[in-house]
Amino acid sequence: MRARPALSFVAGAAVGLLGGLIGLGGAEFRLPLLVALFGYVTRDAIGLNVALSLVTVAFSLAFRVAGGGGAPLLEHASTVLTLAAATIAGASIGVAIGRRLSAAALTWVVAALLLALAAVMVSHALDPAGGLRLSLPPLAQLLAALAAGVAIGIVASLLGVAGGELLIPTLVLLYAVDTKIAGTLSLAISLPTLLVSLSRWRKARGGWSLWTGNARLLLWMGAGSIVGAALGARALGWIDVRVLSVLLAALLVYSAVHLAQQARRAPR
Repeated sequence: MRARPALSFVAGAAVGLLGGLIGLGGAEFRLPLLVALFGYVTRDAIGLNVALSLVTVAFSLAFRVAGGGGAPLLEHASTVLTLAAATIAGASIGVAIGRRLSAAALTWVVAALLLALAAVMVSHALDPAGGLRLSLPPLAQLLAALAAGVAIGIVASLLGVAGGELLIPTLVLLYAVDTKIAGTLSLAISLPTLLVSLSRWRKARGGWSLWTGNARLLLWMGAGSIVGAALGARALGWIDVRVLSVLLAALLVYSAVHLAQQARRAPR
C-alpha cells in the first residue's frame, strides 16, 4: 500500500494540531482517514492508530511541559497514577474484546463509541464552567476514578485512541481541575495506556509486521503529528475550547457515520 507522503504528513499535522491544543491523541479523527484516504481495513487502521496516537501524545505532552505547563503533573501526581493504573487495566481487557469481534462488529462498535465521544464533547462545550463538578469523599472519589479509568481504558484500546475525550471530563468532574490542566493530565495518563495497548496489539498480531510493513506511512504521518502537536501546544491560550469542542463533536459524528456505512458493506 502506497504511503502517499505529502497526504500522510498533512493528515498527521491536522490531527496532531488537535492533540497539542486540547490534550488528545487525535485517533478518532485519524481512524477514518486511515480507512477512507489510505484504504486500510478497520482492524489494521486501529493497530496503526495506536502507534501514531503514542507519537502524538508523547510530543504534545513534551511541548506543553516545555512551554511551562508541567507544574500540574507534580501537583496532581497521585491522580495521574490512579487513573493511569486503571486505564492500563482497562486497555488489557479491551484488546481481548477486540480480538473476539468480527471486522463488521468491530466497525459498528467503533462507530457507536465515536457517537458517545461526540456527546461528551457537546456536553463539555455547553457548560461554560467546563463541566459539572462532583464533591465526593476521598474513598468514593478513588473508587469512581478507578471505575472510570477501567472503562476509559477499554474504550481506548478498542479504538486505538488515547482516551482524552473521556479523561478530560472525568478529571473535571472528579477533581475540579480546569480544562487546560485536565488536558495536560490526560496526556500523562494516556501515555502508559497507549504503550500497553501497542504491546497488546503487537501480541495479538503475532509480531511487528503491520507496523514495519507500513513504516513509510508511520514515518510521514508521525512527522506531521509532531509538527501539528507543536503548533497546537503553542496555540493553547488563543482558542476558545468551547467553540473547538463543538467542531470536534461534529467531526466525531461525521466519522461515526462514515464507519457505520463501511460496516454495512463489510462481510458478515
